[in-house]
Amino acid sequence: MVRGVVFDGRRVEVVDDLEIRDPGPGEVLVGVAAAGLCHSDLSVIDGTIPFPVPVVLGHEGAGVVEAVGPGVTHVAPGDHVALSTIANCGACAECGRGRPTMCREAIGRPDRPFSRGGEPVYQFAANSAFAERTLVKAVQAVRIPDDIPLTSAALIGCAVVTGVGAVLNRAKVGPGDSVAVIGAGGIGLNVLQGARMAGAGTVVAVDANPAKEAVARQFGATHFFPSTEGVREVLPRGVDHAFECVGRVALVREAVDLLDRHGQAVLLGMPGATAEASFVVASLFLDKAVLGCRYGSSQPQRDFALYAQMYRSGHLLLDELVTATYAMEDFTKAMAEAKAGRVARAVLTF
Repeated sequence: MVRGVVFDGRRVEVVDDLEIRDPGPGEVLVGVAAAGLCHSDLSVIDGTIPFPVPVVLGHEGAGVVEAVGPGVTHVAPGDHVALSTIANCGACAECGRGRPTMCREAIGRPDRPFSRGGEPVYQFAANSAFAERTLVKAVQAVRIPDDIPLTSAALIGCAVVTGVGAVLNRAKVGPGDSVAVIGAGGIGLNVLQGARMAGAGTVVAVDANPAKEAVARQFGATHFFPSTEGVREVLPRGVDHAFECVGRVALVREAVDLLDRHGQAVLLGMPGATAEASFVVASLFLDKAVLGCRYGSSQPQRDFALYAQMYRSGHLLLDELVTATYAMEDFTKAMAEAKAGRVARAVLTF
């Protein structure tokens, strides 16, 4: 039997009677050591992200390979791995172009490797890291060096790859560019450090919580303001890149309004599935752009290894993201801390 965090559509419960099947061809069974609590998990609970239930939550994890199915050769039992949510097929045109995040086989096809009381239970984001063991496609298990703490390595699989990847892969921020980051939570902090690594010039963090200023500056912000109005004080002509990391349609409009000529707004926050945003269309004629971005437009097998190398060389902050760790039984407390914005990342440990 396996312990895990299950949402049944009404309430979240830590259970100890999950079962998980053995790995089949091209699959990997992972003993999860740590998993970050992301707002996407909270969005399933509050209905912002519609998802079938019952479901084992979690999608930002790291652990140790316990078993592999036939055909898996790049990892073996005992290897440390960070888990990707992109269960791409590897054979379609998008995968062939090096765009696994656009693979249609990886979007909206929830599997059910778990069961409880004989009834199948869904897997969230092809991952379900809030369980002592989980089953993923081989392409989702990315080997990492054994000397990286698994509590830190877990965050590579969502916060880091989404935030840093949005900067390096999607926006392609260049040396000297100006950047505004709206929201200094787990994703926003990684956008800030991505901008720092890209050599950006002025990097402005915006967050209504003044307590986040110190950590925002630690990750790369050169300025901090409680609202977007302050951005114009240091960048009167606007910014080259604005990242919306909160998921509020009003802030999408503010991100677009912050842009200089040829600027681009990158949307990373997750509003409701039917939410609509508005902005002045004529402003886009000055070569401005609004960009969506899924999972940092990443190639996980390539990018996770790169971020692990950057961490080991001191260029990427991981340990500093882990505000607090919680036992699985304290999930309710971790959830309350995350909702209140008191943690950059709450990490569950198993």
